Amino acid sequence: MNWLNKLPGFQRSPHGLEWVLWKKLPKILLLGTLLPALGPLAARLWWTDDPLPATTLRLMTRIDFFAISLVVLHWTLVLTLAIGCAIIIVMKGPAYVADGYELPHRDQPGGEPAGAASREGERVRAR
Repeated sequence: MNWLNKLPGFQRSPHGLEWVLWKKLPKILLLGTLLPALGPLAARLWWTDDPLPATTLRLMTRIDFFAISLVVLHWTLVLTLAIGCAIIIVMKGPAYVADGYELPHRDQPGGEPAGAASREGERVRAR
């Protein structure tokens, strides 16, 4: 059985912004990961005192946490964008048709003829 029967005569939609974004996503992910890492690196290069004061250590820890949170936020945004692009790419792809199959009952459940249920309703209303 062939599961993917393409719809004959279907024309694919033209490519749009989704392919442009899809191709740029690795670069966006890499730059968005490296740029926030410059903050903690600059903080460590700026404060070169050998015994760092407690306030400076707390400030560096905050800078580290802020950079980590920016990276995680960026990753979630890129993942969301990638999912959106993938959905649009699949939706613009070729159309597929499911195989038809015979239903066990055609008009009415239980095998009754088509007009039997309406006649039963008329008999109930007539009483």
